[in-house]
Amino acid sequence: MAEMRAANHDLTFAGVIVLAPSEEDRPPTPEEKAVLDALHLRKIDLADRVLIVNPGEYVGESTRRELAYAQAAGKPIAFTDPVA
Repeated sequence: MAEMRAANHDLTFAGVIVLAPSEEDRPPTPEEKAVLDALHLRKIDLADRVLIVNPGEYVGESTRRELAYAQAAGKPIAFTDPVA
């Protein structure tokens, strides 16, 4: 989460509108997770480009799904860490 906050800060102060995932202090319930998953895809629809924050090259299941969605939508995609 710290890496996402840092990327959000840097991009915001560079004049970029950031549509970041929400920050939660607890894991979401299954119902909340379904809402968040759908919302993240809508944010991708609104985005001009997608930045994947992947410290240590980590890309989790939700991020992989969002990445595939962004690729299918033809969105330019960048990663904070190289992907093997």
